[in-house]
Amino acid sequence: MRDLSRKRILVTGGAGFIGSHLCKRLLDEGCDILCVDNFFTGSKDNILPLLDNPHFELLRHDVTFPLYVEVDEIYNLACPASPIHYQFDPVQTAKTSVHGAINMLGLAKRVRAKIFQASTSEVYGDPREHPQKESYWGHVNPNGLRSCYDEGKRCAETLFFDYRRQHGLRIKVARIFNTYGPNMHPNDGRVVSNFIMQALKNEPITLYGDGEQTRSFCYVDDLLEVFIRLMASPDEFTGPVNTGNPVEFTIRELAEMVIELTGSRSEIVNKPLPEDDPVRRCPDISLAREHFGWTPAIQLKEGLERTIPYFDQLLKARKNNQGLLTPSDR
Repeated sequence: MRDLSRKRILVTGGAGFIGSHLCKRLLDEGCDILCVDNFFTGSKDNILPLLDNPHFELLRHDVTFPLYVEVDEIYNLACPASPIHYQFDPVQTAKTSVHGAINMLGLAKRVRAKIFQASTSEVYGDPREHPQKESYWGHVNPNGLRSCYDEGKRCAETLFFDYRRQHGLRIKVARIFNTYGPNMHPNDGRVVSNFIMQALKNEPITLYGDGEQTRSFCYVDDLLEVFIRLMASPDEFTGPVNTGNPVEFTIRELAEMVIELTGSRSEIVNKPLPEDDPVRRCPDISLAREHFGWTPAIQLKEGLERTIPYFDQLLKARKNNQGLLTPSDR
């Protein structure tokens, strides 16, 4: 007989970087977890520690196709999130955001589940407002190399709010700013993983542009905390809510910190700035503070100290041929 005290929660993209951490957090809180992933960028290595838990189930599935399961809540995290991955197959990226949202919203409607959408700071594009508030509509190129992701996520938000208006669905929308931590894909092209991998291998650290563009970096545990609080908030509060760390660093400052913490001999080299790469990106998190009393607790240096050993272990495992292979190694 089913234990009615346990929530049944579906996490799409559950074998990815953030999804795998979310699955563990929800298991620790006493939930039954159905992890869904097509393993385009997710990895079974991220969820290996969870596979023996009787309250964890793994299903290989692509959210661009309908899914018929019985759940109480849905966290929709499925979508490649780094430029290298989402530009590899931009049509599929857009389909994952749009068709995936339609399929998960349809499932939520059928089973009357509360549903969470992992949106992104990319909906703001190259912002003309700084820091970015949720009320800002953005400055986005609809026809650029990044548009498959930016516009896909914007359309997904539209669908979520239309399903709420038309069908009374209980929705939550979080806009994720730069997040980092263990389980990041080592070859995803994102700045934290790039810099750490280059530093550990004593390779030149690649700085695009002059390095004075800024980002704010949120450690994954802080991100999960605001996810949980948002999902538990009253139904009338839907978001969107900015989720990220409002402390800004230049990309050059990040590179210098990584070199220091790894003891690397790497030198910094400059390359041209990619198309549509935003110059400044920083969240205004006033809404999260107001509604949840949330503010990030783990600052960049501490977060990097927790993250670097993960990448160091990956490199050592590669050298020793002990597994922990990334998708590009297979």
